Amino acid sequence: MKQAAQGFPKDFLWGGAIAANQAEGAFLEGGKGWCVADILKVQDKGDLKKKSNKETTIKDIEFALQDQNGYYPKRYGIDFYHTYKEDLKLLAETGMKTFRTSINWARIYPNGDDEMPNEEGLQFYEDLIDEIIKNGMEPLITLSHYEMPLHLAVEYNGWYNRKTIDFFVKYCETCFRRYKDKVKYWILVNQINLIHHESFNHLGIPADRVENLLEAKYQGIHNECTACAIATKIGHEINPDFQLGMMVYDGLSEPLTCKPEDVLANMLRNQREYFFSDLLLRGTYPGYMIRFFNDHHLNIDIRPEDEQVLRENTADFLAISYYYTICASAESTNIDDINDDGALMNPHIDASEWGWGIDPLGLRTVLNTYYDRYQKPIIIAENGYGTFDTISEDGKIHDEKRISYLRQHVEQMKEAIKDGVEVIGYYPWGPIDIVSCSSSEMSKRYGFIYVDQDDYGQGSKKRMKKDSFYWYQRVIASNGEEL
Repeated sequence: MKQAAQGFPKDFLWGGAIAANQAEGAFLEGGKGWCVADILKVQDKGDLKKKSNKETTIKDIEFALQDQNGYYPKRYGIDFYHTYKEDLKLLAETGMKTFRTSINWARIYPNGDDEMPNEEGLQFYEDLIDEIIKNGMEPLITLSHYEMPLHLAVEYNGWYNRKTIDFFVKYCETCFRRYKDKVKYWILVNQINLIHHESFNHLGIPADRVENLLEAKYQGIHNECTACAIATKIGHEINPDFQLGMMVYDGLSEPLTCKPEDVLANMLRNQREYFFSDLLLRGTYPGYMIRFFNDHHLNIDIRPEDEQVLRENTADFLAISYYYTICASAESTNIDDINDDGALMNPHIDASEWGWGIDPLGLRTVLNTYYDRYQKPIIIAENGYGTFDTISEDGKIHDEKRISYLRQHVEQMKEAIKDGVEVIGYYPWGPIDIVSCSSSEMSKRYGFIYVDQDDYGQGSKKRMKKDSFYWYQRVIASNGEEL
């Protein structure tokens, strides 16, 4: 009788993940143009649980470009653009076998519609990828991680415009050809299903430029998915060994109660979450989404040639980010609010200071759920615990809560592998402290390595190993046996 897997495979990809816009800085160096992340101001006031990047107008963009008083942390990051060699060497001490980062689209095509790519940007990423490999790590490269050239948002309304398909495909092909012998694993779009909390960051659609923003978002998603399929086709032609993945943020929910109304509302909500991976992994528009468009009078331009390229060029693997779980009820799910995804806190679990419910067992559940649905390899491209860190009197950072969070999630990932789920890689988010995505704060930290820098970029920038650094080092050395 065939035996179940007992632990992590020998070639398991233990890694870590960052994004260019949250780490690099150097926002106008090396020929880079403005990107959408460069206009995000630090959110240093208000409820921690409500800080996120939602809608942006042309007026907001104009203000940010002219603002001389506000601080925009993603313009500066942690200066990874200049310190990547030292940082990668330090991260490699954990024993990481792989490292995920993104290429900032605006470093390659500063305006997005440029005729020729920026050679200085291409060379920077070639040097960065070489350094990742030099440190014994397999590069996993994301091509779109909230770094759309701002010009595409202002002049073309971002992904709402079909012209952006060609701009993105050209950018992808440029990167594929340049790094074809150095990069095997690619994620084309980070968390492609985030159209609520990271709406403008993701789609680049100014809210005041369209009449029906919900319709514009789904049109943008269609255009983006079509571009991904075309890019996947080209990528496989350039190098048949490429592994080209699609990525979602795990937004699946559980019904708040077992009332039939809550069960149905939860199913309908989850279908809208599955839609993105159904389209890019199965290659066809699901019937439930066609009905959703009809019921909400959304007129989406879906062309026969789009359907064909989607059908013929599905993704090679599924990447997910997993941080927390949520619930939904018939009362909470209100699609008429385009910024409301119907999510409710799970009353049975604890949460972080930012209101993110801590549910390690949920990771095993969703890994099984996704694998049952798609039967494709899964990479956990993000997982982590954002919290406040302080330097203790002994000069060290004792981050027990982070270690506990990660340990429990690795345990459940191992259980999922025993269940037969083909999990091939694990990338804790922000293994070195970087600027927060949602609030642009530095004080919401995820790293194994502390960066001495506050929300306004002040500090020595010194790097310090936290207790979690040594914990992860032991986990990797034991291939997940010593937790």
